[in-house]
Amino acid sequence: MLRGALGAVFGGALLGGLVYAREVEPADVEVVPVSLVLPRLDERFDRYRIALVSDLHADGWMTPGRVLGLVDLVNAEEPDLIALTGDFATYSRLRSLIRYVPDLVAPLRRLRAPDGTLAVLGNHDHETNSQVVRYTLAAAGVTELNNTFRTVQRHGASLHLCGVDSALDGTPRLDLVLQNLSQEGAAILLAHEPDFADESAATGRFDLQLSGHSHGGQVRLPVLGSQPFLPKLGRRYTSGLYSVGGMLLYTNRGLGNHPRFRFNCRPEITILTLRAPENSVPTGRSPWRQT
Repeated sequence: MLRGALGAVFGGALLGGLVYAREVEPADVEVVPVSLVLPRLDERFDRYRIALVSDLHADGWMTPGRVLGLVDLVNAEEPDLIALTGDFATYSRLRSLIRYVPDLVAPLRRLRAPDGTLAVLGNHDHETNSQVVRYTLAAAGVTELNNTFRTVQRHGASLHLCGVDSALDGTPRLDLVLQNLSQEGAAILLAHEPDFADESAATGRFDLQLSGHSHGGQVRLPVLGSQPFLPKLGRRYTSGLYSVGGMLLYTNRGLGNHPRFRFNCRPEITILTLRAPENSVPTGRSPWRQT
């Protein structure tokens, strides 16, 4: 009888955990504030705010209504600029889910920031249909940084926002980014895969890389501390803040799910506040890790 009762308790706990991981945590978005000192950031950009959003993975669960709710969360933070680091689509080997991507136009068009919304593509975007994703972004007023950069000005000071294509399924060309990039002013790189930081840091030009892709592993086992579902190029810098060869890297846990479950790894919107070097020290909700 005792064994049967214990079995029932264990079975109930397992079922409850599965329901939580599928129905509750994937919708429980955390807005994470992070303050970062960039060595080359001019004081005229001190307290500049960037909203980092990644891995929407449009599908039957990530509907336009759900995305609109996420857009409202971003807009409520009143960022100066919004950065989207890829995987708008969700690829399936059984069927292409292109039909969900165009539905992102209306909610993404509602994003509001004085310096606009910038994006790079992820591996799922290429695996699904990069042309459809690019059309969707353009129709929504989002600027894709495909191996190029855009410069924001503040009273003569410059902040460079750069972007590269997916390292897994696209053609990332740092050389194209760097060939016309000024050596003056802070430079931020949008790159879908966080492990690309080893390559971007080696150039010595970028102060910060913003990435997604890993989803933080989606599952973090509380006792073992393991993350068994990390993708390729998302296994070294899984989530949060790192220092890579003197360059800062922040890996966002993403908002979508592939497949749809999360446990001890909530979806994330990151609000980054940039600080000029004389005004602050690096702080944030994420652990500081030197590599």
